[in-house]
Amino acid sequence: MKSVICLILGGGQGSRLYPLTKDRSKPAVPIGGKYRLIDIPVSNCLNSGINKIFILTQFNSASLNKHINQTYRFDGFGEGFVDILAAEQSMETTDWYQGTADAVRKNLKHITAFLDLKYVLIISGDQIYSMNFEELFNFHIETKADITISVLPVNREDAEGFGILKIDKNRITDFVEKPKDDKLLDSLKAQKFIREKYPTIEKDKEYLGSMGIYLFNREVLLDLLDNNYADFGKEIIPEAIKEKNVYGYLFNGYWEDVGTIKSFWKANIDFAEEHPKFSFYKNTMYTNSRHLAPSKIIKSNIDESIICEGAVISNATIRRAIIGIRSMIGDNVVIENSVIMGADFFESNIGKVFNKEHGLLNIGIGSNTVIKNAIVDKNSRIGENCKIINKNKVKDFDGKNYYIRDYIVIIPKNAIIWDYTEI
Repeated sequence: MKSVICLILGGGQGSRLYPLTKDRSKPAVPIGGKYRLIDIPVSNCLNSGINKIFILTQFNSASLNKHINQTYRFDGFGEGFVDILAAEQSMETTDWYQGTADAVRKNLKHITAFLDLKYVLIISGDQIYSMNFEELFNFHIETKADITISVLPVNREDAEGFGILKIDKNRITDFVEKPKDDKLLDSLKAQKFIREKYPTIEKDKEYLGSMGIYLFNREVLLDLLDNNYADFGKEIIPEAIKEKNVYGYLFNGYWEDVGTIKSFWKANIDFAEEHPKFSFYKNTMYTNSRHLAPSKIIKSNIDESIICEGAVISNATIRRAIIGIRSMIGDNVVIENSVIMGADFFESNIGKVFNKEHGLLNIGIGSNTVIKNAIVDKNSRIGENCKIINKNKVKDFDGKNYYIRDYIVIIPKNAIIWDYTEI
């Protein structure tokens, strides 16, 4: 895998994940209590023997930069790296990335600088999955492909959100980005190919969806980007199918695109199941080594939950929840179906005295508070006797120091929710 370089696409503004992306880029959003979204694709690369990795981003990149610099430090005698490539002005261009292909085009000089690299792996930075890219690479070599696209079986309901393709003997013959028309969808069914590969797969999975994972021969990529096309799914891939050898690598493992608040919340809650589809315990996932103390739990009832380092929990009831690093949870707190991201630091005793003297709340969750179906971002200060439960069952709303998206309450980073507040 020494001949492969990876580009991780950091995405756009991440508006569908707002307010989690208010002050950070999408790949920097915390997940699973102690990780960041970017840790998943980077870990997949490292576990597959790929150690030359660029991350392309352009919005709110400071937090992502800090995390990457603190986490992925390679031996000075090695050749590996994980570097950020933020959008920048140059003598050739002064505008932002116009799409996925345009982002790669504007950074080709960083790829071509490595003369010994023959293959370019392009993946997304906001998906949850575990894949051995070496198997994808071997498939690419065996089929003598110019481009290999990783695909997975999807049902008709989900098909409208994917690039849908048809395959004949592993070669892709048709590709349509997010088809809506019923007749077009009917023509793209690929159940025969799917059943041959996975006879026991669910019957309703009749389509092949692109995972947004592309392996290119380097010269082929350079050739395909010699134009003004902005996007891989909408333009580059459909054109490539006409003249290049484009093959589909079928993947049938767990995969989730967490581009919305609802999908992000659900993916996190699923991590805490007894037998999760994606497990941080089975898949080696790297992140920042913080050297935190173990969590302290006193007289609490906890079920189907993940409790991360540095938390202090006293006399609480917690069910189906993610409790992030440095979480401070007071007496008689109830947390259900919620993601508590924790804090970036421990408040000192001096800080707590300052808070008391100035009428401020300490970071954490105050006693007798109830939180259900919510996401509480980092460094939030939630008072005593609060009810964060979306009591009026509102679907979407922007409130003071809170938001509701798809019925899920989000307490943004650094927010203050005063005592006796009901949401």
